[in-house]
Amino acid sequence: MLRMTPVALAVGMATLPQFVWAQAMADEGSRGETVLAPVNITATADTPTDLPKPYAGGQVATGARLGALGNLEVMNTPFNVTSYTAELIQDQQAHTLADVLANDPSVRFTTSSGHMYENFRVRGFDVSASDLAINGMFGLAPIGHTPVEYIERVEVLKGPSALFSGMAPSGGVGGVINLVPKRAGDDPLLRVSTGFQSDSQLGTSIDAGRRFGEQRQWGVRVNGALGNGDTTLDGQSKKREFYSSALDYRGESLTASLDAYHSKESFRGGTPAMFWFATPSIPKAPDPSTNQFKTGYGELESNAFVLRADYEFNEHLSAFGGFGMMNHDYSGFINGTHARQIDASGNYTGRMVGQLGYSNFVSSEAGVRSRFATGGVKHELVVQASNLKEEDGSANNQSTFASNIYNPITPVMVALPRSAPKTADSTLSSLALVDTLSFADDAVRLTLGLRNQSVKTTNFNATGAVTARYDKSVVTPAVGLVVKPWGPALSLYANYVQGLSKGDTVTDTSAANYGHVFAPYKTEQKEIGAKWDAGTFTHTLSLYQIAKPMMVSTGSLPSLTYTDEGEKRVRGVEWNTFGEVTRNVRVLGGVTYGQGVQTKTAGDLNNGKVAVGAPRWQGNIGTEWDTPWLSGVTLSARVQASGSQYLDSANTQQIAGWSQFDVGARYATRLDGRKLVLRANVVNLFDRHYYAGSFSDSTPIATLGQGRTLTASATMEF
Repeated sequence: MLRMTPVALAVGMATLPQFVWAQAMADEGSRGETVLAPVNITATADTPTDLPKPYAGGQVATGARLGALGNLEVMNTPFNVTSYTAELIQDQQAHTLADVLANDPSVRFTTSSGHMYENFRVRGFDVSASDLAINGMFGLAPIGHTPVEYIERVEVLKGPSALFSGMAPSGGVGGVINLVPKRAGDDPLLRVSTGFQSDSQLGTSIDAGRRFGEQRQWGVRVNGALGNGDTTLDGQSKKREFYSSALDYRGESLTASLDAYHSKESFRGGTPAMFWFATPSIPKAPDPSTNQFKTGYGELESNAFVLRADYEFNEHLSAFGGFGMMNHDYSGFINGTHARQIDASGNYTGRMVGQLGYSNFVSSEAGVRSRFATGGVKHELVVQASNLKEEDGSANNQSTFASNIYNPITPVMVALPRSAPKTADSTLSSLALVDTLSFADDAVRLTLGLRNQSVKTTNFNATGAVTARYDKSVVTPAVGLVVKPWGPALSLYANYVQGLSKGDTVTDTSAANYGHVFAPYKTEQKEIGAKWDAGTFTHTLSLYQIAKPMMVSTGSLPSLTYTDEGEKRVRGVEWNTFGEVTRNVRVLGGVTYGQGVQTKTAGDLNNGKVAVGAPRWQGNIGTEWDTPWLSGVTLSARVQASGSQYLDSANTQQIAGWSQFDVGARYATRLDGRKLVLRANVVNLFDRHYYAGSFSDSTPIATLGQGRTLTASATMEF
């Protein structure tokens, strides 16, 4: 008899189930059956819930999630978007999100290397650690260092995206960083890694997955990581623990998932500093291993779960929804550790802030998606509602000391607060209507949308009294156009997006109005671009303009205050590329040129001057080469560079441009029949010491680049 067995092989959830059919070959088994060799038949999927498959070279994917619209192919997206894969994360031995985004020329890190919080600047605008999304939902990602062990994709959508994802909790408009958790594949997986990072950080991780059921409809994916040891900051030690689990179900009509994680990181023996200069004479950057706050300590902990479901009633109508909760607790000297009033010799006044606080989030969304045609025009109409509730509580104690950035003292740290009263309540709710029209055999795609966004915020002082309250809503539009005039290999696109941003919060604890939250404000982006898919490598060229109101400072200590009367405008050109140049050579990166200008400033004193933290040039170019002389050996190299930039709105303090060279190697082989990969990477090979950028638009604070760091690991699959 013949035996035919269906097997779901869904590679990265980007393909429909494949079926293993028979091809004649004799089987001398005891039952006398003829068992047929497998022949794989693959049908590609094109639904908003399918994960886009990896592109040639495997470092990025062919598409990404566009908020309520679901997953879209890069060539069909009227935005500049890049989706970094789990393969890249693993091969580059990325430990946190900042390690992954070091590949993107439009992204820069805005806190000193090794800092407990990872904040970013995308297209010249700040995106904080609380603005990350998980599967398009805000308020659920770990705050601080974002572990990447459980991440399948890191997607970067550049520009305001309020229409597609709602308003980000902290109002970031430069872009959205979306995280896609891992799912169990059809093949059982058990992968164990052990690793080392300078100076003596040791760690281990496990990644296990399996599917169950007659049709393998149930899947379980578990990730865990532990690390402990000394870091490159002299005297500092760090300890981290991370656990996650993902349960998913995929049926004919219903797909559902439940993700949960626990993330905890602590440090002792010091913390990186941020540098605030008193004069235009900027002293040379200190060695990143120099510990300015040798007695600092702190701890961050995030716990969350996320439940999602999609149900397809028929080929024309489907529904989706999600619900999640996250709580974040923090204590210690996790930020606000500044070297202030630095003179030309490096002498400074140190400011330490001992903190205790929490943030609790409840996030939900629901929507329906309808596909229909009117005449020769196809429509995909989406109605989506979202709601994000946030409660914050915090308290801090501060003190100062005198020191020098090259020869720091050992300061006595201030005591931590004993309790953290509630300081703010906020609710971000919205309703969006988006219609994507396609015609001329999908050669033209037009996206039109409106989102009504509401913001309710109440602030409290330490006694519980209300200090500020606002409740506002606004309708923001968006238009996106994709045209493929000469076939699918070339896309011309344009977009106009308005976004609503949460008002800035005065985080400078020395300010007279510290803690004040300003009312929300609108931002807008205009962008045109072209995408060319050459088959195994892709190029994107974008021209954009983003204008956003911003917070500006007036006066000086001790009467320093902040207002929201400023405006910043960035015009830029981006070139991105990824893929395989040849069969054994891969490339990833790009170059950006931008002009950031202060269009409105306090008293119009600095109108027309260069915006803070806006270098003209930024570039990241990385390559990988599979060597021909030894099978399994791959060599890699990457250059990161940024031009000079100003730290203050008056353009009197300028830090020099910088470049950094990273190298790596890996060897894939088999040991006792099991796959084994050995990896080694060196970041900042020549150990250059430099100021990497600025912390914010409103304070002249410089960040410090990462010192030379070696990472090595061994990974085996069982």
